[in-house]
Amino acid sequence: MTDTNGLVLTLVSRDHDVAGLAGAAPGMTGDVADRSAAGWSVAETRVNRDADLTPWLEAESAARGADWAITPAANRRKRLLISDMDSTIIGQECLDELADFAGLKAEVSAITDRAMRGELDFAGALTQRVAMLKGLNLSALAACHAERVRLTPGARELVATMKAHGARAVLVSGGFRYFTSRVAAMAGFDADRANTLIDDGAALTGAVGQPILGREAKLTALLEETAALGLTSADALALGDGANDLDMIRAAGLGIAYKAKPIVAAETRARIEHTDLRAALFFQGYAVSEVANG
Repeated sequence: MTDTNGLVLTLVSRDHDVAGLAGAAPGMTGDVADRSAAGWSVAETRVNRDADLTPWLEAESAARGADWAITPAANRRKRLLISDMDSTIIGQECLDELADFAGLKAEVSAITDRAMRGELDFAGALTQRVAMLKGLNLSALAACHAERVRLTPGARELVATMKAHGARAVLVSGGFRYFTSRVAAMAGFDADRANTLIDDGAALTGAVGQPILGREAKLTALLEETAALGLTSADALALGDGANDLDMIRAAGLGIAYKAKPIVAAETRARIEHTDLRAALFFQGYAVSEVANG
């Protein structure tokens, strides 16, 4: 789009033609650009800056299996990708899966879900869950990674494409470095930040390294990474699903809720619910032909 002062509405789908939907958007101010190709339907249009499209988009996009973002027309392609790991870059919650090896998945998952919804203090919930795993043999970590951890569709392509265009990619997680270091390598991230599980050389002690990386630390990571690159938060794309991702999502120039808890989705103007992480590229104005193989 050529208008550098207004907003751009981007709609993305795999199953439906979204050009007509974009053309029907209330407050649209320009023609619809249709960039559909290779099984993707991607359409975008300029919209009035004062238009409140969220209620309309929530209803219409859900009916058509479409994802959407409303972004400034300027500075669309971001120079930093900073992303949550669990239930975002991977489809699992590592701590929940690890708890399964101790026969405690249901109990731990219930706490995880409440924490991600913002109903529990993150640090307290993490400490409680890890304490439940005291005595778990370290072999369970390797088995959990090998047998359970899988990248979310589109994760490699998102990272590879942004890096090919000069961006840095950083994985930040309230989970654990045992997993983030491996997932970062799998997906192609440049760096990772996470918490540390304490062990005695044979088993988990039930303790977490201090200080705990949570909501505030994720925001700090965004600010430190952009500053190191000589950028501002407007140059960052932040991606996540849970309440501990909210501060970095709010601060980023493009904050995306990925299959997120309601508390997160309600705070964003960019949501991925129906397609995969490649939608984050289309929200930045990338064409289907520019998507790199992961």
